[in-house]
This record gives sequence, C-alpha cells and structure tokens, in this order.
Amino acid sequence: MISALEIQKLRTETDAGVIDCKNALEKAQGDFSKAKIILEKEAKIVAQKKQGRSVSQGLIECYCHGGKIGVVLELNCESDFVARNSEFQNLAHEIALQIASMNPKDTDELLASLYIRDESLSIQSLIEKTIAKVGENIQIKRFNRLVLGE
Repeated sequence: MISALEIQKLRTETDAGVIDCKNALEKAQGDFSKAKIILEKEAKIVAQKKQGRSVSQGLIECYCHGGKIGVVLELNCESDFVARNSEFQNLAHEIALQIASMNPKDTDELLASLYIRDESLSIQSLIEKTIAKVGENIQIKRFNRLVLGE
C-alpha cells in the first residue's frame, strides 16, 4: 500500500495532482524514480491530445533583469479562466526568465532548452506538465528579448 507521505513527497517534487501521484506510485509498485517517469510520460500524452486545440486567450508577461535585459512574452491558452490561473501565470514568468537567461533565437530553440531551475526538464516538458495540471493547450506565441545598448 502506498502511504500518504510517499504521495506527498512525489507531489512536492513533481507538482502533479494527488490522484496522479498515487496512481503513478501504484503502477511503479512504490518505485519513486519509476513513478516520476510515469508522470512525465502521462503529461506528454495529455499535452499531445490537447495540441490541436485553439489557443486564443493568454497573457503578455514582461520581465526586466537589472534594468539591462528585458523580455516580452506572449503565452497563449484556451480560456480566460486558465490565463488568470496562478499555475499559468507562473509558467509565463518562468519562461520569460529562461528567455532572459538563455537568449534563444526562436521558439523551437527555447522549447528544446534545459530549464534553468531544473536541468532534468526542458521548457517543452515544463509546458507539458502545466498542460496536464490545467487541462488546456498552452503555446508560446512569440517573444522578444531586448538588451540595453544593442
């Protein structure tokens, strides 16, 4: 039997839902590492199912680093409800930080880059995890990175 403590530990590390964590641990027969892999695969599956859905809502995230580097990001989702969700807003902020830090040339390079806060994740997998949580398609529409003096 999977304990609540094990579920909570997996939930803390992955941000997945309680039931998802419980099911992943059961499938992995209590193996924590395997459960994390199961959750990642399930997030990818959810994201793939939602990929074709229209993303006409979202937000513009602005980030300025030390007054020298600025980022403007348009991140889209399916509904205004999700656009106001803290998970979605946090994702937009984290992606803007990534852009400021890594200076990707385009969206494909950004999606493939390793997440600066957790190099076991790419930006694509970070988005997929959020899609699994909020239940809507999420796409980076566009971004611009400005550097003082360039």
